[in-house]
Amino acid sequence: MRVAGFGFRADATVADLRNALALTGARPDALASLTAKAAAPALQNLAQELALPLIALQEEDIAGEQTLTCSPRIKSRFGTGSVAEACALVAARQGPGPQRSRLITPRVTTADGMATAALAERLEP
Repeated sequence: MRVAGFGFRADATVADLRNALALTGARPDALASLTAKAAAPALQNLAQELALPLIALQEEDIAGEQTLTCSPRIKSRFGTGSVAEACALVAARQGPGPQRSRLITPRVTTADGMATAALAERLEP
């Protein structure tokens, strides 16, 4: 399973999120973000447009998640280096039994800085 994780500004549009996803270079099987972001109309609309499930994660779900990229502001706020990478990694591991995941595409950022996305996949045990 491939999951695209997202981080984005409150005023990001569906187009911003679509652009971030395009930068990952792949089509995911699901989208993921923090609960507050998952409730945003832009992400809800993108999930509906792509007919993909949207996984909402709690802040504590991503705290301590090791990421390839690191924003000092995000590290201080969420305890992980990248919301997009952490959400992708954690969501890709969801399912029965112990699961592992890896990043396929580290965090990418749209040119205007409105949205970030990363792509992770579940590894078979």
